[in-house]
Amino acid sequence: MKTKILGIVMAGGEGTRLQPLTRDRAKPAVPFGGKYRIIDFVLSNFINSEMYAIHVLVQFKSQSLIEHLQAGWRFGGFPTDQYFISTVPAQMRTGQTWYQGTADSVYQNLHLIKQFKPDIVAVFGADHIYRMDIRQMVEFHLERDAEVTVSAFPVVVSEGSAFGILQTDRQGYITGFEEKPAQPQAMPGDPDYCLASMGNYLFSTPVLINLLEKNARAATGHDFGRDIIPQLIGDRPVYAYAGGMWGPWMPTMRRIWTCGTFVPCSTSTTPTGQFVPRHPFCRRPSLRLTRRADEVWRFSRLFLRDPSSAVPRW
Repeated sequence: MKTKILGIVMAGGEGTRLQPLTRDRAKPAVPFGGKYRIIDFVLSNFINSEMYAIHVLVQFKSQSLIEHLQAGWRFGGFPTDQYFISTVPAQMRTGQTWYQGTADSVYQNLHLIKQFKPDIVAVFGADHIYRMDIRQMVEFHLERDAEVTVSAFPVVVSEGSAFGILQTDRQGYITGFEEKPAQPQAMPGDPDYCLASMGNYLFSTPVLINLLEKNARAATGHDFGRDIIPQLIGDRPVYAYAGGMWGPWMPTMRRIWTCGTFVPCSTSTTPTGQFVPRHPFCRRPSLRLTRRADEVWRFSRLFLRDPSSAVPRW
């Protein structure tokens, strides 16, 4: 029986470090590489991983983002209960407050999860530039009978103090977490790299519902990375997945400017003219929306790091 997965994309970030680009729009709606937006990359990853049920949670200055999703990310024909990309604004369903953190944004929309009844909920951010087959992360999650799986990527130890760093054993089981440590702990078997959290998570549905309801009653910042994940370490089966991935890039002013001033004439070729084939790892229904997902997928290949050249991963 196929695992039923619901995607939740947290796209409500202000993006204060990208001012003035975020003066009139949320960070996920910032243009990148010409006609694309930052949010296009996570949506392309979901669609290319054959995950078609997606809720996008928006909040700050969301008009530009909503218009972009309506114009470029619609399924052909009428949406069904299994094929949709739904924009979900903050609705104050649990009180007179906006989203108080990443965990609270999902908690305020628990009714959507209970209505869909998924086996796994994929909670992903919308502020990274990367390519990833999420199905491989799902397989990792199921093989280890994990309750929570955190997507991670290696960074050199000298740069680790800018990230939330995970400590793991050789099987990926998370044994510790430090937020921006002064002296990051290296990965097992590789003293030059440490493992940084991407802020993307897979949750077994009953576990997620229980965690969010418990966190909502606590006096915390209601954040997945700072409050929920650290409390689970050592108590529940929580794993880090650092599988093959192109990237990730953290959008900065310099990178956005660079990709905006050097955009190839066709996303089907590399700067050297080498043909980039259509991504081969999945067969999807014939939907108009998948054309845009393929364009984003091919475009990202022009500047993201090939996973085969990355450091070894388990």
